[in-house]
Amino acid sequence: MGLRSFLTQCAKTLKLTVKPARSELWLSIKICFLGVGAVGLIGFVIKILTSAIPY
Repeated sequence: MGLRSFLTQCAKTLKLTVKPARSELWLSIKICFLGVGAVGLIGFVIKILTSAIPY
């Protein structure tokens, strides 16, 4: 795949994209915050468990 064909494919992909509706955007933001919160909670629980368990 050459550079020209890559750029052509990128241009075709960008032409197909559409701006999301407000409800879709808020849904994506909520899902991202839930994911970040879940990862943070897991890290916090691991930190608490390693602090509570003596060596």
